[in-house]
Amino acid sequence: MRYPPSILDEIRARLPISTVIGKRVKLIKSGREWKGLSPFNSEKTPSFFVNDEKSRFFDFSSGKDGDIFNFLMEAEGLSFPEAVERLAEEAGVTLPVASAESERQEAVRAGLHEVMDMAAAFFEVNLHGKAGGEARRYLAGRDLDADVQASFRLGYAAPDRFALRDHLASKGVAARDMIEAGLLIEHEDVAVPYDRFRDRVMFPITDLRGRVIAFGGRALSKEVQAKYLNSPETPLFHKGANLYNQHRARKAAHDKGFVIAVEGYVDVIAMVRAGFANTVAPLGTALTEDQLRLMWRMGGEPVLCFDGDKAGQRAAFRAIDVALPEIGAGRTLRFAFLPGGQDPDDLLRTAGASALAAVVAQVQPLVEVIWTREHDRAPLDTPEHRADFERRLHGVVRMIGDETLRKHYRAALDERLAALFRAPGREARPRQTAGRFQRGGRGAPMTPSLSLASAPVQISASLRSALFGAEANYPAREVALLVGAINHPDILQRHAEMLVGLPFSAAPLARLAHVLVDCVSALDQPEPDRLREAIRARGLGPELERMDKALNHADWWARPEAALFDAEIAWMQAADLHHKVRTLHKELREIEAECGREASESSLQRLNAVRNRLTVLEDGGLPVEKFGPGSD
Repeated sequence: MRYPPSILDEIRARLPISTVIGKRVKLIKSGREWKGLSPFNSEKTPSFFVNDEKSRFFDFSSGKDGDIFNFLMEAEGLSFPEAVERLAEEAGVTLPVASAESERQEAVRAGLHEVMDMAAAFFEVNLHGKAGGEARRYLAGRDLDADVQASFRLGYAAPDRFALRDHLASKGVAARDMIEAGLLIEHEDVAVPYDRFRDRVMFPITDLRGRVIAFGGRALSKEVQAKYLNSPETPLFHKGANLYNQHRARKAAHDKGFVIAVEGYVDVIAMVRAGFANTVAPLGTALTEDQLRLMWRMGGEPVLCFDGDKAGQRAAFRAIDVALPEIGAGRTLRFAFLPGGQDPDDLLRTAGASALAAVVAQVQPLVEVIWTREHDRAPLDTPEHRADFERRLHGVVRMIGDETLRKHYRAALDERLAALFRAPGREARPRQTAGRFQRGGRGAPMTPSLSLASAPVQISASLRSALFGAEANYPAREVALLVGAINHPDILQRHAEMLVGLPFSAAPLARLAHVLVDCVSALDQPEPDRLREAIRARGLGPELERMDKALNHADWWARPEAALFDAEIAWMQAADLHHKVRTLHKELREIEAECGREASESSLQRLNAVRNRLTVLEDGGLPVEKFGPGSD
């Protein structure tokens, strides 16, 4: 059958070619490539090379070359469909059933690419027109000149609710396609779909081929709660599987041997202007497994360049926990922390490109940041505290999937432990230089690990249901997300975009999410009591009361007495879990419909795979135990 290019790209993205070939050929690291003896000819001197950045192999003894699919076809005599099926199973990618429907969906994707490019062109024209004056002043204030604007296709979305809709409609684009592409907002309370992006500077997000698949919009008005707004999940765009500037950075990363990750769109542009074209950024969320795999394909030791403040430290710590199960030889992380809580754009404008280059040059290896994180969580003034420190370090090591690397990490950290506990005054770790982590002494607040994997006790879906009260008419997770945002308005202020983008199962819950964002924007000092008053004034008092009664006892983080730091981390994890589960349920319904029309072995396999993934997610849930005291 003919597999959609998007499916083949996803398999390649998930499986580094060195990993696939390394199971069949003994490979040795050689610079930016891997080399080994040809699997196709008998030889004594290696002439077989594998390049992860290009996702290609080259065999100079036989003249063969290609990608992972070509390799299996040549090495094992498989047909192309057999190679795709084998690698899709290895990558955990569900293959579509060959049908008129799958061909229609691929045609829809092709049409949406054209729609997104038309939208990008419209925003570009707006930026340079009469309506774009304020947007141009904003960009000029960030030193983003006309050349930068053209290179990154920056644009402007006007305040008019129907500007883009009417423009695309005049070009023959159907409203349904605009909604599918994430350009219009549609829900039960809206009679006529309207533009998602309004009065925002627009940053097009592209795929690895350079095609526009989504947008990030930066609000110009200070009154708008969501400063940055990203496109929702669409057939083209999966936020956790893409990086900003990925198509431009790929070649530069290959040439330099590594990729740099920063936190925002303007930060990426600042790094490129400073000479670091090999820079990318996640799309408004913490780094995901798919984003890390993508960076590893670009270069084996990505540099995560984060702000030197607490938020930057937390982002670094989250990335560590995501990366540990996947690291191995040639696949690790390095860290660079900016001084004084500055971001790359700030540093470039105040100190110049040389200052950014100095930060990137002073990278810290992963083992150093792990040590710093665990050391600075608590004082080491008693045997119990020191034993807990050692236990935490060993727990981190156990998260490493590669057995050989795990052994070396254990040895390296045990050496540090021995040296620390032999030294006098071990509890008084000296302060680090600017741009690195600091600890104010025994009484300073702890920086807890954000590794949710370290909490062993989890709650199953059945137990979660048993913990509900009689008023539980709404799904537990949706209740906790909304009540948690009400009880902790700081979460609502920082994650308004994420909240309104969540797929709620009931119309009242979706309406309440939009009301919450409106209320927090209108209140000068949003507090739980004032938010509740505003919600009741909108006629949603009964829903609020039902949710308060239905709040699951296990969702401690949603309650007002939970520490904000703990509550925010748990809220983000719950939001991410909820989105994954809802997406899988949607996929499950589609497969069930296909099976109803024409059941096949392939469709049944896909059905079981999705059901298994749902079971793992639903039964895994969130950790029951709190992350730890002392959070701020």
